[in-house]
Amino acid sequence: MARALYIHWPFCAKKCPYCDFNSHVRESVDIAVWQTALLADMRAEAAVAGGEALTSIFFGGGTPSLMPPALVESLLAEAEQLWGFDPAVEITLEANPSSVEAANFADLAKAGVNRVSLGIQSLDDAALQWLGRLHGASEALKALEVAQKAFERVSFDLIYALPDQTAAQWQAQLQRALAFGTDHLSLYQLTIEPGTRFETDVRLGRFAPLDDETGAELYDLTQELAGAAGMPAYEVSNHARAGQESPHNLTYWRYQDYAGIGPGAHGRRGGFATVRHKKPEIFLAKTSERGHGISEQTMLAPDEQVSEALLMGLRLAEGIDLAAFEARFDRPRWSMVGEQAVQTYRDLGFIWQRGERIGVERKGMAVLNTLIAALVEDGLVGA
Repeated sequence: MARALYIHWPFCAKKCPYCDFNSHVRESVDIAVWQTALLADMRAEAAVAGGEALTSIFFGGGTPSLMPPALVESLLAEAEQLWGFDPAVEITLEANPSSVEAANFADLAKAGVNRVSLGIQSLDDAALQWLGRLHGASEALKALEVAQKAFERVSFDLIYALPDQTAAQWQAQLQRALAFGTDHLSLYQLTIEPGTRFETDVRLGRFAPLDDETGAELYDLTQELAGAAGMPAYEVSNHARAGQESPHNLTYWRYQDYAGIGPGAHGRRGGFATVRHKKPEIFLAKTSERGHGISEQTMLAPDEQVSEALLMGLRLAEGIDLAAFEARFDRPRWSMVGEQAVQTYRDLGFIWQRGERIGVERKGMAVLNTLIAALVEDGLVGA
């Protein structure tokens, strides 16, 4: 059963124009009401997804660093009582790098958080303003310094492939970022997500996204620079020093069970997919009424489970183990992944195959979604 727990805090000080996450801006938040609701939702989930000590907890959002440390502490205490903690449990909290939130870092560490993921997003003030961020580069770096003193592990995010961004500009920024000494970085290409303000801006011609060819060049540059600094990608956008990969993220990508609580949180347990109500007010009402915030609970068909496991696993540098897939899903490997597609894309240099494992080469990562869809469709349709 679940050995990882995701807790969603849906509130932000401002909605960023590129963000399609379940985040909301509210004038005020009743912390006591939310503590009651989240604890109830956690207890309900533990009743059906308990049994093993947690190896990781992740506070995502939204902006979890806006949570009072006392609330974080109460949720962690309840999680430990319900599941128990593995001795090496990793407890991550996403944070904005503002001076106000950085002031809470020491108290969050005392509450039990031992890893923070900072949404720095850029080291350039003009880019941060365009991205709708409330902090500047100098403030972000001061918050990073505070975080490195407060927490055992620190990661931060950067967004690249912005409109008109050059290779020289990104190289200078990335080299600077790599010099800060963190053991983990998340480096994302800007994507225009449906329903965001940036999608509207592109449709109205206010800006044009960077072209695919230049984006691919920046991706290659990212892999070279990060790899040379001892931080190769272990997933498409996530880089870490050896042994510093995020176990919580690996839970997702290795398609292992995890519990998800809070507004809009997703979970996977025992072949079931769970989704919580997204809108904060509806989540509160349903949790008060029924004791949990689940809006959907669906038993995934075998093909759906295989497809999800492949979609997640092929994002990893380690790839997937075909023999392990056969044992896990009790079906022949070529009924899950297309044998002809693997051979074709391997010959073209998009796929590697070593013994029982297959994975995606660097040039395949540039067309990852299309590539995975072809591999999965060829297997499941041809079965």
